[in-house]
Amino acid sequence: MRKFAILMPLALVLAVSGCGSNTPPGTVTTTTSGNWEARLIGGTGPSSQLNFVTTFTVTNTNGGSSGLDITGFSFFNAGPCFAVGTNTSNENGSATITVQSNGQVTGNMTYSVTSVAANGVTGGNNLTLTSQTNGFTGTFTGSSPTTGSISNGVVVGTWTLDSSDPNCTGNATKTGTFVMCQGNTTCTPP
Repeated sequence: MRKFAILMPLALVLAVSGCGSNTPPGTVTTTTSGNWEARLIGGTGPSSQLNFVTTFTVTNTNGGSSGLDITGFSFFNAGPCFAVGTNTSNENGSATITVQSNGQVTGNMTYSVTSVAANGVTGGNNLTLTSQTNGFTGTFTGSSPTTGSISNGVVVGTWTLDSSDPNCTGNATKTGTFVMCQGNTTCTPP
């Protein structure tokens, strides 16, 4: 009985210490990066001209939401809604990515751009892109079954522009659809 009493705590210590450092089965860490080009479809007036290119990285553990690390952003033609130049807008977003067993990626993403006035104060224009359910797609490639990157990424969904500036929107339609493509890939909504 005494041997059992000594072995039981030892077995418990070994079992607990073995659990803390292992990655749970089925967890896949994906990274996506590079230039992404967003094309807005629909809307009228200045709000229909807000196409942009952005550079971001997101590292995502299978099925969890992660913030976008945005390192570059530029409108092609911002018009009266957003000033052109550096430090004229704040960008942020997040993504939830899941890798399927066949190597295909699905997920969701939001991306928002808020204007910044000349004095550095957040302005009154906010462009928000929201993917449709599982509207973030791509191909998973990796050096191991659990770590890799996404290529051929495409995001489709809807965009809205909230603005208190009549020069930006006037009577314009402020909503539509979008497609965002990774890298040099020319894509259309699937």
